[in-house]
Amino acid sequence: MTKLRLAIVGAGPAGIYAADIALKAEKAFDISIDLFERLPAPYGLVRYGVAPDHPRIKGIISALRDVLDRGDIRLFGNVNYGTDLTLDDLKKHYNAVIFSTGSISDAPLDIPGIELDGSYGAADFVSWYDGHPDVPRTWPLEAREVAVIGNGNVALDVARVLAKHADDMLPTEIPGNVYEGLKASPVTDVHVFGRRGPAQVKFTPLELRELGEVPDVDMVIHDEDFDYDEASLAAIKTNKQVFVIDKVLNRWRQRPAGTASRRLHLHWFAKPVEILGEDGKVTGFRWERTEPDGEGGVRGTGEIREIPVQAVYRAVGYYGSPLADLPFDEKRGVLPNREGEVLDEEGAQIPGVYATGWIKRGPVGLIGHTKSDAMETVGHVLNGQSNWWTPESPEESSVEELLQSRGVEFTTIDGWHNLDAHELSLGEQVGRTRIKVVPRDEMTRISRP
Repeated sequence: MTKLRLAIVGAGPAGIYAADIALKAEKAFDISIDLFERLPAPYGLVRYGVAPDHPRIKGIISALRDVLDRGDIRLFGNVNYGTDLTLDDLKKHYNAVIFSTGSISDAPLDIPGIELDGSYGAADFVSWYDGHPDVPRTWPLEAREVAVIGNGNVALDVARVLAKHADDMLPTEIPGNVYEGLKASPVTDVHVFGRRGPAQVKFTPLELRELGEVPDVDMVIHDEDFDYDEASLAAIKTNKQVFVIDKVLNRWRQRPAGTASRRLHLHWFAKPVEILGEDGKVTGFRWERTEPDGEGGVRGTGEIREIPVQAVYRAVGYYGSPLADLPFDEKRGVLPNREGEVLDEEGAQIPGVYATGWIKRGPVGLIGHTKSDAMETVGHVLNGQSNWWTPESPEESSVEELLQSRGVEFTTIDGWHNLDAHELSLGEQVGRTRIKVVPRDEMTRISRP
């Protein structure tokens, strides 16, 4: 029987789903999969890109854990593609590779003042409060008034975490340094800005509801944002998700003015114009009031507004990172590809190289999209035997020997079990479910025998 040695780079949902789909597919050959992850722990953005107060994420992690725990996929954590392992190495040991490295950087926002001290990317902040090992342990939470630019789920996550009292985060798995940082925050007001109207938001009803359930935080909604045009009214009538969002927002509009110690303001029809500053530090946010253009978009009205803030977070999307020895679409932040088959600069398929997840399609879509995405890519891998590499050393042991010879302190699925148990025990000691270990060297030490 022909054997397929398949490498997958990136152990988030996209990579794990691709491995699972490949192993379950009907095929006329044996398949052996090695999953490489640059961090010592798996699960990617599910572990390091979602706010810790989302309990439903535990269900996703449980499903991913079930796949890894079957024992038919080898996990090599703490291995960085491009340095610890190169494309030439993969060609030597595998028939093909699927890249599922995701999008972990902030998309740019080109407005004056974006470079000021106090202007941050939401992705960096998310990495900090999720205990990512490659970001600083501290975060400058010094602002009383904050602006968050964006109307997707990440924007609401950032706004909620900023506005929420630290003690209300203790039931979650936030690391100790994050709890201490949030507890010392002097924030009183968080403003969220969306360029279009309430009927065109990108966040989900669940995210919105969670926002309104934060203790001791008042929601501030402005009636002027609810003068709907025909396109918005049609969206409310025909789209169940938009209908629910509109219902929630209008219920909040009826709430009496509260006496909470913190406030969360939602602003729509607000196009970012400038981040204001003085002496190199953020002092305010300026935007242009927009209006519906009758075609589902918005146009500027020329009316300029501004508010004083001491910090601005841009949550306008994620952006992929280039990968060594591979072409990169700078505009979209993805590997150029056709249905997951990675293409060279002339548009021809690169033998043996595939992509799935956000590095394939860009940072859009949820878990359901990720599964169908992986299915498409895996289909091309399994049906594209003529494009496979012919490895010199396909033996499974040769990869371990290579990493060991380079002094790479790689972790395994057993090592992840060790780290997982350790984090659970840390939480149990103080009556919490889990406390994440943050420093990479400590994660690696606990994970390795």
